[in-house]
Amino acid sequence: MEPLSEHQILDNLRQQEDTSAQYYAAWWLGKMRSQHPEAIPLLIHTLSALNQRPVDPDRRGVALNSIRALGLLKNASTSDKLIQLLQSEDYSVREEAARSLGSIKAPGAIKPICQLLSSGIDQAGREIDGTAFLNEPCEALIEALGDIGANCTTIHNTILPFCKHPRPLVRAAACRSLLQLTGASQWAAELETLLEHPEPLVRRGALLDLGATGWTASLPAIKTAAVETSLKLVALRGLAECSDDTAVLDAMDDLL
Repeated sequence: MEPLSEHQILDNLRQQEDTSAQYYAAWWLGKMRSQHPEAIPLLIHTLSALNQRPVDPDRRGVALNSIRALGLLKNASTSDKLIQLLQSEDYSVREEAARSLGSIKAPGAIKPICQLLSSGIDQAGREIDGTAFLNEPCEALIEALGDIGANCTTIHNTILPFCKHPRPLVRAAACRSLLQLTGASQWAAELETLLEHPEPLVRRGALLDLGATGWTASLPAIKTAAVETSLKLVALRGLAECSDDTAVLDAMDDLL
C-alpha cells in the first residue's frame, strides 16, 4: 500500500464519518510538521467536538491529537485557542494544551497557567480521591512555564512550592523548569538525585527532564543512570541540541 499523500491526509481530517482516519490524520500533520495552509484550520475545527454535551469519546481522541499536533507545528497564531482550552473541565485537554503552549513558547499562557497553579500543592497539586490524577495537570503546567522561558519572580514563586510535592515526578518537573529559567546548579543536583530513585518510572522522568534542560554538566550522571539505553539516547539528543560539547556526541556514539 502506498503511503497517504498530504492531500489525502487533509481530506481524511476534513471528513466526519471515519474518526479513526481523522485521528491518524491529526497525528500525521503534527509528526510531519505540515506547513499546508489548511492544516491548522482543520486541526482547530476538530476541537469543536469538545464543546458538545456529552462529548463523543472518539471525537475527543481526535481533538487531543489535534492539540498535540498544534504544539508540534509551533504556530503562534494558535496560542489563543490553546489558552482557551486551559479552562476546559477535561483534565487531559488542559494537560495537552499546556504541553503545546510550552512547545510554542506562548507568553500569553503564563498568566492563566500561573492561575491554575496558584493554589499550590494543597489544592492544584492535591490528589483526587480514588484516582491517579491531581486536581490540575501540574507536571505539564510547570514544564510549560520552563519551556516558555520567561524568568521572573512571579513564576519562580509559583513553581517553588511544587519542589516539595509528595510525587517525585512533580518535583522533577519543578526542578526542570527552575533549571531552565535560572540556570542554577541546585536544580540539576535535585534531578540527579532523582536519577537514583528506586522507581524506574521516576528515574526515566528525571533523565528526560535533564536532557530537556540541555544541562551538559549532568552528562556523567545521564551516562551512568540505571535507565534504558533508548531513553539515554533521547536525553543525550536533548543535550546535543543545546550544546557544542563533543563529549555529548561521543556518549551517544558509545551507546549506539
